[in-house]
Amino acid sequence: MAAPTATSGSTRRIFISTGEVSGDLQGAFLVTALRQEAADRGLDITIAGLGGPRMAQAGADLVGDTTTIGSVGIFEALPYLLPTLRLQRQAKRALLAQPPDAVVLIDYMNPNLAMGQFLRQSLPQVPITYYIAPQQWVWAFSEKDSQKLVRYSDQMLAIFPAEADYYQRFGAKVSWVGHPLLDRYPVPPDRQEARQRLGLKADQPIVTLLPASRRQEVKYLLPTIIQAAQIIQKQCPDVLFLLPVSSAELQPAFDQALAQAQLPGRLVTPTAEYQPTDAIAAADVAITKSGTANLEIALMNVPQVVAYRLNPLSARIAYYLLNFKVAYVSPVNLAVNQAIVPEFLQWEATPAALATAALDLLQNSDHRQAMLAGYATLRQTLGEPGACRRAAAKILDQILGQ
Repeated sequence: MAAPTATSGSTRRIFISTGEVSGDLQGAFLVTALRQEAADRGLDITIAGLGGPRMAQAGADLVGDTTTIGSVGIFEALPYLLPTLRLQRQAKRALLAQPPDAVVLIDYMNPNLAMGQFLRQSLPQVPITYYIAPQQWVWAFSEKDSQKLVRYSDQMLAIFPAEADYYQRFGAKVSWVGHPLLDRYPVPPDRQEARQRLGLKADQPIVTLLPASRRQEVKYLLPTIIQAAQIIQKQCPDVLFLLPVSSAELQPAFDQALAQAQLPGRLVTPTAEYQPTDAIAAADVAITKSGTANLEIALMNVPQVVAYRLNPLSARIAYYLLNFKVAYVSPVNLAVNQAIVPEFLQWEATPAALATAALDLLQNSDHRQAMLAGYATLRQTLGEPGACRRAAAKILDQILGQ
């Protein structure tokens, strides 16, 4: 039986597949840019996909919410296998029922590899763009996955120069479009304005804690960061701690941890007056998990300390059996291949180590300035604002055969 084809009418359908909180954020940026680019071209589009509330708010029709099923690590992923498979089945049914004119895969490696394989087999006529490809260029366990990513992609849109170079070596049609967070932070926000919005004192020492966007991080990283905050508070009694809440699901754990530790602080949730990102912009220092947030913090010109912890057994398997050894894990350091921000991983991520590094940034102006200088280098490396529109233009060009 012949594969179904996309409608030939004036409305073009785009399907986006992504997961986790960071993917939802990047997906939302892309949805907005696609709608703007299509409007400029007089092109009518609809966007559906797998993502989260930000994508839905930007105008995507969600087939399923993938923001609550993300994980890092071998054992950490096990509870999410069945929910992920259910969402994949929902997405495949939707794709077969209404074949799109283009599919965009964003990060989310294993589910999107499965999606790419399905599309090649069931809807081979549908062009696939991989936007923000998995960071195989940093920690590929096997080149086979990289080869699959290239094989399933008609074009790849890279956000890091090293990412583009890596996939080109595998024969990908790849373009470097720059980093989409530059669209959000073309210039760093004003710290005092953020403090005013939050009703904070202009001169109070503020440390912002970003311990988790996944449930596993509540277990393995939140206690360590809270204990580090207790050490800081003992040495800096007038400090205030802020915890921005990116997921309502995690808010009770944050609230309980802050109360049990008896720390002077508050959770920052969205209101009409301010957003959780204001809690970062207002800070003197951030202690944060490794991830996309590191780049946001850097582009906001806030000094930071980076940490990450997994299930100890997952970490030992990765380190000793899979030989997972990389120079850096934070996107800030990866982008420039140098240590701009301190990283503390697994066994090195102790409360004392995090507190010492944060206090140093609070009290040593030379070290703060050195980090800010590194941020300036990073910003130059990430390209120019407009990445989302450049990506959107290439996706629409692909649909129109240009």
